[in-house]
Amino acid sequence: MITVKEINVNAYITKSKLPDADFVINPYIGCTHKCIYCYAEFMKRFTNHNEDWGDFIDVKLSSKPMKLDKMKNKTILIGSVTDAYNPYEKKHQITRKILEQLVNCNSHIEVLTKSDLVLRDIDLFKQIKDFRIGISLNTLDDSFRKSTEPFASSVERRINALRVLHENGIETYLFMSPIFPGITDFKKLINETKEYVDSFCFENLNLRGAYSGRVLSFIDKNYNHLNDIYTKIYKKKDMTYWESLSTEINDFCSENKLNHKLYFYHEKIKKP
Repeated sequence: MITVKEINVNAYITKSKLPDADFVINPYIGCTHKCIYCYAEFMKRFTNHNEDWGDFIDVKLSSKPMKLDKMKNKTILIGSVTDAYNPYEKKHQITRKILEQLVNCNSHIEVLTKSDLVLRDIDLFKQIKDFRIGISLNTLDDSFRKSTEPFASSVERRINALRVLHENGIETYLFMSPIFPGITDFKKLINETKEYVDSFCFENLNLRGAYSGRVLSFIDKNYNHLNDIYTKIYKKKDMTYWESLSTEINDFCSENKLNHKLYFYHEKIKKP
């Protein structure tokens, strides 16, 4: 049972500390995908919710128009700690109303989502001067997706969303995140989606906080042949795996002339 409530907020836009976004917009508080690795559950420290992360969603309401003058030539990311196209967007349409205000802005607008509900708003995407959309996907195996992202759109629906967006002239990227060691096959994902994708982004599985034990337990139960790898990375803090994978991704993308960017967290792993 999801607890849903509407809350009033002064503004939708907030400053960002993310490396590639000056500002972020999160039309909702919480997310109902219930991904077992969700880093955003740290937000619960600030929300005063008693429910578990994934069991509540706050719908943000604001009657004030967004002040876009100071956003000129800045990057605005929609969906940094929520999915702006979670199932409740279908009813409340907060994200769509925000996009309507961004149509004439002079900012770079970016959306990141796991949902094919984005197809509803293609008409607005086409009106925004500088826009791109990322679909997050880390597997072609929908049984693995169901185990780790039980209430997000299926693999098939996400790939179809990329195809339809591409056919409509929308700039797209595949956000391969999080990469699960020994499970995510980046080459297969690239080959399956490259016809519909303008660029690829890669992010490693970074475990910390409450969800660290949850993910490691999941691996032990379902992929115990990988326990040694996960112990080496997440308990012994050995970054050799990510260093090697970083080189492999860079080499593969360069050889195939694919636009790409790495978001691996370790300072020893150089960005391309």
